[in-house]
Amino acid sequence: MQRFLKVMLLLGIIFSLLIFPLQAAGTIKIGAIFPITGPIATFGISSANGVKMAFEEVNAKGGVLGSKIELILEDDQYKAEEVANAAKKLIERDKVVAILGEVASSMSLVLAPICQASKVVMITPTSTNPRVTLVGDYIFRACFIDDFQGTVMANFVYKTLKLKTSAILVAVTSDYSKGLAQFYKEAYTKLGGKIVVEESYSEGDSDFRAQLTKIKAAKPEFVYLPGYYSDIGPILLQARELGITVPFGGGDGWDSPKLLETAGKAAEGCYFSNHYSPESKDLKVQTFVKNYKKKFGETPDALAALSYDAAMLLVEAIKRAGSSESSKIRDALVSFTKDKPFRGVTGSIYFDQNRNPIKSAVIIEIKGGKQVYKATVKP
Repeated sequence: MQRFLKVMLLLGIIFSLLIFPLQAAGTIKIGAIFPITGPIATFGISSANGVKMAFEEVNAKGGVLGSKIELILEDDQYKAEEVANAAKKLIERDKVVAILGEVASSMSLVLAPICQASKVVMITPTSTNPRVTLVGDYIFRACFIDDFQGTVMANFVYKTLKLKTSAILVAVTSDYSKGLAQFYKEAYTKLGGKIVVEESYSEGDSDFRAQLTKIKAAKPEFVYLPGYYSDIGPILLQARELGITVPFGGGDGWDSPKLLETAGKAAEGCYFSNHYSPESKDLKVQTFVKNYKKKFGETPDALAALSYDAAMLLVEAIKRAGSSESSKIRDALVSFTKDKPFRGVTGSIYFDQNRNPIKSAVIIEIKGGKQVYKATVKP
């Protein structure tokens, strides 16, 4: 009798495991790779904060598929070799079902092939270079892409500001910067604008006076400067010191409080394209901003909002899939449509054939030492 009971107990355990997914007995492991330290650390910290807040909210409501989410966060220091090491650790040792990251396009282009080869879903919250998702069908993003962002700024400069000549100053070490510069130039010249000079620099340079002197001599009405905030501040300061008074503009890489701290008044009258504005009256935005401020003591930038959305998008895909298997999560992500999108803080998300979201952009003006919402541009 005792042996019979043991057999029945064992059969009962096996039966329960067949009915309830094994994952529900533990946690659903999700990895995140961000530059928490290094030259663009504010991007990584904001992104990590957005993801943490999203998963804490989900876990507080009981998790997903009966399991809590376990976030495994890795710092890549904005170094390609660290991205590769972190990805392999998360996939091979930690057995994550998906990875959120990276922030910068150059780093995402390192991460994406590893995820694709392992058939692990990757969602980059903020990498805008079009090449990222072309790596394969497991690679997604939560942000619009550079051809749209570059075109948005070209239209704004030419049609709204009515400035007909531009200079371009590009970081040749950045896929992000080069991509934006290319798309801005194509759109701006197609509209009838003229690029009067193009100059370049390398990320981390400290002296930009030679390039800026050439730009000043060309007398542009606008300078397009697509780069990351860590370089933008010093460039703006040196430009104003040399007597360049025209507005500068760029992309979402400008979005950091460190830019205003570094550039000060030199940033006044400049513009950049971005993914959302915390000034939006949308209830979802205002709730997010309120909760983020309460938790972290500061206004969330676009990196935080996009990472929050990427995390919540992943959770919703797991729910739709009814599974934490990466292949089923992938299928659930592509099932979002224009009629039934994922509704996030940065707008509604559904994907084109290359897994890029179709969504709006905003133009931000730096005025009075603050970021001020200027306009929304639809795709």
